[in-house]
Order: sequence, then C-alpha cells, then structure tokens
Amino acid sequence: MPGKRITCQQYGLYMKFKKSGLNQNICAAKAGFSERSGRNLEKRRGVALSTRSKKMDKADRTDNKVDKRKNDPLEAAWQDVLLPLLEQIPNLTPRTLLEHLQDNHPGKYPDSALRTMQRRVSQWKALHGAEKEVIFRQVHTPGLRGLSDFTSLKGIEITICGEPFKHLLYHFRLAYSYWSFMKVIQGGESFTALSTGMQDALCKLGGVPLEHRTDSLSAAFKNESDDEYLDMTKSYNEVCSHYSMEATRNNLGKGHENGSVESAHGHLKRRLEQALLLRGSYDFDTIGDYQTFVDSIVARHNHRHQVGINIELPHLKPLPLQRAIDFTEKTARVTTSSTISVQKVMYSVPSKLIGKLLKIHIYDDRLSCHLGADHVLDLPRIRVKDKDKKQIVRCINYRHIITSLACKPGAFASSILRDDILPNETYKNIWKLLTKQCSNKIHASKLMVGILKLAAEENCEESIGEYVLSSLLKEQLPTLGSLQSRYQRSSQFIPPKQPSVKQHALSSYNHLLPSFIASSEEACHA
Repeated sequence: MPGKRITCQQYGLYMKFKKSGLNQNICAAKAGFSERSGRNLEKRRGVALSTRSKKMDKADRTDNKVDKRKNDPLEAAWQDVLLPLLEQIPNLTPRTLLEHLQDNHPGKYPDSALRTMQRRVSQWKALHGAEKEVIFRQVHTPGLRGLSDFTSLKGIEITICGEPFKHLLYHFRLAYSYWSFMKVIQGGESFTALSTGMQDALCKLGGVPLEHRTDSLSAAFKNESDDEYLDMTKSYNEVCSHYSMEATRNNLGKGHENGSVESAHGHLKRRLEQALLLRGSYDFDTIGDYQTFVDSIVARHNHRHQVGINIELPHLKPLPLQRAIDFTEKTARVTTSSTISVQKVMYSVPSKLIGKLLKIHIYDDRLSCHLGADHVLDLPRIRVKDKDKKQIVRCINYRHIITSLACKPGAFASSILRDDILPNETYKNIWKLLTKQCSNKIHASKLMVGILKLAAEENCEESIGEYVLSSLLKEQLPTLGSLQSRYQRSSQFIPPKQPSVKQHALSSYNHLLPSFIASSEEACHA
C-alpha cells in the first residue's frame, strides 16, 4: 500500500510464490503489495529491504530525534526556571510559562515554542502532577432509578405565531432502559415545572421507579445542608412520598453524577434540531403543536430502546390512584375593580366575585381559581419579564366587566384599565380613530363600549372589529343601531305552534254506565 514500507517477510513470501510458478500479479497480491512493487523488488533483488538498511534507517531517525532535542529552545530554562515554578504552582498553564520567559528574556523564546512547552508541561503533569478524579461507571438495575433535569435548545429560536417563545425542556429518563419523556416548560426551573413534568412522565410510563434523582435543583432542595432529607423542600418531599420514591441528588458541581440524563440531553436535542431542519421551519401555531412535535421525536427515540423498556416495565411500582399536588397555592381577594393580583400581575375576574377570597392554584401555564371547593374559572398565566418588573402588568378580559361598563360607558375614556380592556391591536386602532371622528370623548366612549358589549354578547369579536375598522378608515362612522341590526341575533319571541286536538263524542262513555251502577248497588247492600 502507498506510504507503507514493504517488510522482509512480505518480500520472502513474494519470492516463495514466484518460485512456485505463479505469475507476478498473483504473487504480489498474496504478499500484500502491488504488482509494480514486485517488479521493482525483483530488479533491486530486495536490497531496500535488507536488515542492514533498516537498522541504518532506524539509527538515522534516532539521530534526527537527538538533533531535535539538542535544538529544543526550552532545554536551558527547563531545569532552572520552569520546573521550580511548576513544583511551586502546578496550575500554571504552558502559555503563562512561555510569556514569563519572554518577559525575562526578550527575543530569546519565540511564540513557536508554545507547542514544545505544552508537550513538556503535559509530560511533567502525567509523571509528577496531582491525582485526577476517576469516573466509576455504574451498573443500572431495572426499575431502580429515574432522573429529572432541565435543558434548552441552544442556537435555535422557537417561535409561536412568529413571536419568540422563551422556554425550557423538562427531561425525565429511566437509567436502565433509556425511556425518555420531554415537556415544554414556560418559565424557569420551578417546583411546579418539576412536579408537573415528573408526574406527567410517570403517568405516561405507567409505573414508578424506586428512586428519583436530580441535580441540586432549588425547586427540590434548599442547598443548605449535606443531609438530603433535611435539605429537601417540603413540597418536593410530599410529591416523592406520594409516589413512594426515594429522593436523591448528586453532589454540588458534579454534573457527571447525573450523567444518565445529562448525556442524553445531547442525543435528544440533536434529534430535535435535525427534525426541525427537515421540517423547514421553527415556527408553530400553538404551544400544543410544539409539544406534539417534541412528543413525536421522543417517541421515535423510545422505539429504538423498546427491548430494554419491556424488561424494565415489570420492575416498576404501580401508580397511586391520584396525582400529588403539582401547583403552588396563593389566596387573593377580588377588588371593587373586579381584579386580583398574583405574582405582580393584575388579572380580571367576573364582577359577581367582587369581595370574595379566591384560592389560586398556580400551574406552569395557567391559574386555576377556586371559591371554597368550587372551581370558578381558569386564567392564562402571565410572567413578568425582567424589563417589566418595575411596571404594572395586567391581564384584563373585557367580558368580565363589560356589563358594568355598559351601565356607565363614560368611565371608559379615563379608566386606568382602558388600554388593557381593548382586546387587541384592531380595537386599539378603532379607539384612536373614534377619538378623532366622534364629536367628543363621551360619544366615542359610548360607541366603543357598545361595540365591545355587542362583540361579547354575540361572540363576534373578530368580524365586528374588522368591519368597524374598515369603515372608520373610509371615514364612515358607524352607528350602534346599524351594528346591532347587522350583528345582533333576533330576540323576538315566536310562540310554538298549537297542536290540533280532535274532540271525541261524549256518548262513547254510555257503555260504562251499567257496570258503574251495578258496582254501586253491591257496595250499598254490603
């Protein structure tokens, strides 16, 4: 083969086959080189392969190495300068040592000596350096351990309807069979995200491992004590106890101890990235569509490990009958403005709840509001961005307050909630045009409130908004009456059709009289 020296054994084998009568092509093939090399060897009678020449070549190479060492630019400084520094401060890097020499001996040690310095330092650390940490590979037992961690897609920006979607991916994995589960998480590494993701994973798996391991998540551990049980948060302890799982964690800063899930992050994320490239777009219509996409990729990964999963499933404990708490709870009283405040965000609620104390179950993506034991409504969870922490963030649904607002529409123009009551940009543009085209703000407020009330009652928010905006852009101011006749369904009462009843002849009862008279006489004699 090109670039490899032909050995004496190959040459001897070649000549043996040659003497047996085989042609040159076959002899060369059996000896392991080309036909042309065989012809050249026959011409030179194998002189190039003699033992003497090989010994000379080896001696020449040895001499060259000696020459290179003699020309080593660090030879003079190694014993007197560099070794004492390394023995005193072993963490010094090769570049730092070279720059130290350059500072003390200008022009003597070029930058090209860096590679030589790296080789020398590496050799010294291997012989005289500190002991390195050893990684001990573990034997995983079926049904023993499940692991949880959070990760994110780096270098990829997922968008929902064109808007950037900031999120994390919760990842649960079984150490033995590599069964995985991923959930899209809005917000940070909270207890709600950990509890919801872990319970969703266990429900989908259909069983519970003996142990649940995380890194030092603040959602699970307070990270104040070395004792795992004492350091565990109350909520996380309750969830693990509910599923009869032993909660464990790896040591601080020792990510490899959670390697069964950490290393798997890369595999699944590469799958997601490749699938997104094939899809041709990072944009999704809803968060649910994005979660469905993630589920399909994880399902494909699990299918590859189905043999191990089938082995591990019988070793899992059964699920409890009910889920554990996977939310945080707050209480909030409904103000006279029909609003509540939760985690620095103001939400509107139906006005009939004014003055009531609500229990708020805070999930990863929603708020579930309860009045006593009764569930009253769900609200979308709004998170305060860092840039908005000093501002009041509101989530106002005009349907909650439109009935009261319709009784006093003049309050709309000066309300502090005015811009939040308007549901979208279409209605905000309508309000701007109304203030310009109406005679005064009272007229504009009445018309705006009337439009919102009609949109709420007839469930035609989008269609009526587009119609009014197009009319105003044409400088045609619509009246509330015309809008009602266009969008309001008829409420006129139409009585039901009376059924026709045919009266039968009364003489049909005569045949009953004889039997009635006879029974009456018998009763009298008795």
